[in-house]
Amino acid sequence: MKSFVRLILANFFLSCFFSLLNIPTAFDISVLAFPLALLFTLLSGYFSYKRLVQKNEFALLPAIIRMLQYEPFVFIAAFVIRRSGASGLPYFFDLLSCLTWLALVVLTFAILRLLGGARLAQVNSEWAAYVDGLQKPPFSGSTALKRLGVELLEWVDALVQAVFWIILLNIFLFQLYEIPSESMVPTFLIKDRVAVFKTLAGPKFPLSEVSLPYMQKYKRGDIVVFRNPHYSDDRKSEVKTFMSQFLYMLTLTFVKTNTDENGELKADPLVKRIVGVPGEQLMLMDGKLYARTKDSPAFHVVEDDSAWAAWDLNGQDPDVKARIQWIPMNAREVANTQAVERKRRELDLIEVKAECEVLAEEFWCYFLQNAGTASSVSSGFDSIFTDYDRYEYHFFRDIYDNTKKLLDSPSGGAWFEAFMTSWDSGLDVLVSYSEEDPADADSLVGGNFYDDACFRLNLMLKLTAGRLIVRIADLIEQGSLESAVKADAQVKMLLEEAESLNNYIMHMDQRNMGVFPKGEGNYIPEGCYFMMGDNRYNSLDMRHSYTQVLKPITDWDDYSLCYYSNLEPQFVSYRRILGKASLRFWPLGRFGIVH
Repeated sequence: MKSFVRLILANFFLSCFFSLLNIPTAFDISVLAFPLALLFTLLSGYFSYKRLVQKNEFALLPAIIRMLQYEPFVFIAAFVIRRSGASGLPYFFDLLSCLTWLALVVLTFAILRLLGGARLAQVNSEWAAYVDGLQKPPFSGSTALKRLGVELLEWVDALVQAVFWIILLNIFLFQLYEIPSESMVPTFLIKDRVAVFKTLAGPKFPLSEVSLPYMQKYKRGDIVVFRNPHYSDDRKSEVKTFMSQFLYMLTLTFVKTNTDENGELKADPLVKRIVGVPGEQLMLMDGKLYARTKDSPAFHVVEDDSAWAAWDLNGQDPDVKARIQWIPMNAREVANTQAVERKRRELDLIEVKAECEVLAEEFWCYFLQNAGTASSVSSGFDSIFTDYDRYEYHFFRDIYDNTKKLLDSPSGGAWFEAFMTSWDSGLDVLVSYSEEDPADADSLVGGNFYDDACFRLNLMLKLTAGRLIVRIADLIEQGSLESAVKADAQVKMLLEEAESLNNYIMHMDQRNMGVFPKGEGNYIPEGCYFMMGDNRYNSLDMRHSYTQVLKPITDWDDYSLCYYSNLEPQFVSYRRILGKASLRFWPLGRFGIVH
């Protein structure tokens, strides 16, 4: 009995201390935490000590047991409410509150253990005899109605406790997620449901930075669920996210309310695969992932990545393919991508330079015949085409008007010459390589495959544009009308080539990524990881931002054509990782461990 009394008193005083930790400092929703915790503490202390221990009113025992069962839930609710206000609390304060809550949980279980089964007789034999003698009365008259009411209340109680336990399990042990997009096809399909085990990943207490010890070790290939770093993590957003996740967990993934400022559902959390680990520098080129470290400075292909990366979904198993809502590239587009990359890799820069010089000379002839003069170059020469005009899609779409603009502008000839020939400025030696004779870093423009590839792709666009402009200028000189120019077989063929290049560029940021992290000697920091979706053409992941910017295809070429890019790679700290997605439990036909 003495042990039981000590536990009851310890629980009461610790509950009082926890209540004091919830005293508000602002007048908002957080003011509700203190009265909730204090009222529960006083009621629990009064009935468990005053009425049960001192007055021996053992008829209250079932109600006191029920109250103790709710204690962890009431206090974690007070913890959350206190942190749902406009201002947060210092880390030490949060830590003290969490440790107190954990101590209360241990005390509560210890008390309930003494009040359960044969141990109750050791505490008080009279209480045990009372509990053992409890009999359910038969259903008759008003007693039956009363008993029915009691049964209903017990069902409600069981349901409420089950909900609270689900929430605690979701916070600290495992959580269920529904796959919302096709970024992980074919590993996960839309509406697949997965279980994520969180305990080893150091789950955090709600709305705080306090977490359980982090013990999880991740490796390349692990599928993880993590908080999306693209969204704001200010207090208001975090409170809204927690409440939406609370409802999401409460409804077993069926109700989603986590929306952004536009009312759209947030892509948070994300489910992606770890492809880059601490100490690595990465590059994605032509669908191949490359990595290097300080101990191995040359980029090498990450062979394992080819087992996960899905570039062509056309050959998927029919049962899986039938559930895929959107296949980003059909077989023809896949073939076009491979053809463009092959042509780009085998581009002979020496031959390109020679042809560019010829095209520049030919255009000068048409320009001068159109009454331009070589001496008319002005300081406003760069303003003929803005970056937006040089957006590759617009540049080719308006190629007839652009040719007319160059012919009619006083500095059109000079601009076209610079456009076609200034790209090799600062390059010492032009070299060529092929798939059969791969280049090393010294022979790559920019020193790596990505920069070299962008440089070569820009030249392919310039060659096509240059050939078009010279051909159109020739037809205009012959007196052809615009309709005749557009119907010209050579013009149509070159525009088809431009369309092929444009189709490639539209997917370029999914297919390729520059050296990351940028800079010599920069690597993914310890405790951080880089993630991508398996469905590389349909995954907005850690390669990308949520906004597109117009940028030159070749950064150092002042006359580069441009494209819209959302490449802005970033790594993710382990602190944002919620756990590993280890088990797909729905649909039953796809049940199993995921790899």
